[in-house]
Amino acid sequence: MQKIHLVSGGCGFVGRNMVKRLFTKTNDRIIFIDDLSVGTHPSTWLDAPQGASIGKGTFFGADQRLLFIQDDFRNTLRELHDFAAFLKPYGWQAERLGDVFHFAAIVGGRAKIDGDPMMVALDLSIDAEFFYWITRHQPERVLYPSSSAAYPVDLQTESDAIALSESDINFDQMGKPDMTYGWSKLTGEYLAYIAAKYYGVKVTCIRPFSGYGEDQDLSYPIPAIAARAARREDPFEVWGSGNQGRDFVHIDDVLDCVEVAMNKIHDGSAINIGMGRLSSFREIIEIFCEFAGYQPTIKPLLDKPVGVHSRYCNMDFVKETLGWEAKISLREGLRRVYEKALSREI
Repeated sequence: MQKIHLVSGGCGFVGRNMVKRLFTKTNDRIIFIDDLSVGTHPSTWLDAPQGASIGKGTFFGADQRLLFIQDDFRNTLRELHDFAAFLKPYGWQAERLGDVFHFAAIVGGRAKIDGDPMMVALDLSIDAEFFYWITRHQPERVLYPSSSAAYPVDLQTESDAIALSESDINFDQMGKPDMTYGWSKLTGEYLAYIAAKYYGVKVTCIRPFSGYGEDQDLSYPIPAIAARAARREDPFEVWGSGNQGRDFVHIDDVLDCVEVAMNKIHDGSAINIGMGRLSSFREIIEIFCEFAGYQPTIKPLLDKPVGVHSRYCNMDFVKETLGWEAKISLREGLRRVYEKALSREI
């Protein structure tokens, strides 16, 4: 019998890549929900024919096993409390959901995190309703994507940067996370722990570091830098000094790790997903400009928000417990992003 999986935030960067993977790697049915406040309509990225629309839902795929619902995820959650009634208009039947992937969140890059922190704090509302719902519905497995922003900012300064380990977040001895986004994700991790311990829900938490990919929105640094290089801009603008660094990991590696982690971790505990390597934005610019075949003058934009100085992870725990490590090198991943950016300019 076909399972039904649920992806919230299914049209955002990570969500749509998860939808594509589920669609191509399984024969299961998939419900994906997004209000399109940031994401783009699936007709623009999903390689499947669009079918009938019923209410807020639209089917995709020749076998109509993908159902897209354009709405605020919280509205749909309230309808999902009566799961059978929710499915009935679409002609589907199931007693419970299979895997649930909760990517719905307000983030939008550094400009949104620093520029409108109270709006980002609405993630607390989204997550509270989500975790309440899963304790009632009891899906087979749940993925909660936390963030590297949950780590204490005092471990990520220019003078005190370390490779962040899972144990650097300790609910008994809290550090200060990165703005309201970090606080919301840290709270989400705690709710995941509660859902697993007190309600028996199988929950996996991940802390992806700076994920990137070919179809990422230009509000994020990697695709934006690639687009500037493809246009051969000179001078080449960079937010801040460009010496601040991140741990960049390709989306395909992120999703591979998710698959492994969901098979082995069910107690709500969180793992890092990254390369375990710190790369500055100036290094990223140099690589992209090498691809483009020119050497521009770097123009720092010191009035732009940059976040913490250095954020990268220690991947020892994941390697030892899950036997997993990233496969796509930084240069290979950046090459893919650059070629996509170049195709848009031609």
